Amino acid sequence: MRHINFALSWMLLAACGTACAQAAPPPACAHDRVRLLALNEDQFDQDMAGGWRALSAIPGCTLVAADLVHAYSEAHGNKSGLLFWHEAQLRAEAGQYPEAAALMQRAYKPAGEDKAGWNPYVEATIAFLRRDRAAFAQARARLAATPAPTGAGIPPVVDGYMELEFDDGTKRKMRWPLNIDVVEGLENCFDKPYTEAYANACREQKR
Repeated sequence: MRHINFALSWMLLAACGTACAQAAPPPACAHDRVRLLALNEDQFDQDMAGGWRALSAIPGCTLVAADLVHAYSEAHGNKSGLLFWHEAQLRAEAGQYPEAAALMQRAYKPAGEDKAGWNPYVEATIAFLRRDRAAFAQARARLAATPAPTGAGIPPVVDGYMELEFDDGTKRKMRWPLNIDVVEGLENCFDKPYTEAYANACREQKR
């Protein structure tokens, strides 16, 4: 939606609640909140150069972006687990671990819909934020045991990798289970802040 009338603008602003009532963000974090809240979920969440991601990429604007994701969910009555997850990640990056863990608990998939080990990944991340090594080890083991998908057109997993071919003919190897590299990074840097442990440097460490 490119245009939004005054009444809808007022409704979206009102839906921000306490997030909008907080002190004004630094000038570098200025953003068109009404326009962003009017985007559809795909535009808001998956556009790597727009939506909340463009705001979060600005140094010092992590919590402003987290509040924006929260406001979007509130304004749209959205119960998307992915939006809860992304808000949680932003709050974890800002050091708000209890708030992040609570949001992550709302990001689980129904058991019958989790075919790629998403829930163990969520559990491992929550355990990391809580510094619970025992729970982390259990979640990591469950993730590692996630069976690879099978069926027509699905490439096999060879030495822990699945090779995907895209429409343009390019190929890329992907670790299986999904997110196992992220969890390995959290394990390698268990006592580090989430932002550091989530980064590639921790994933590439050899144990």
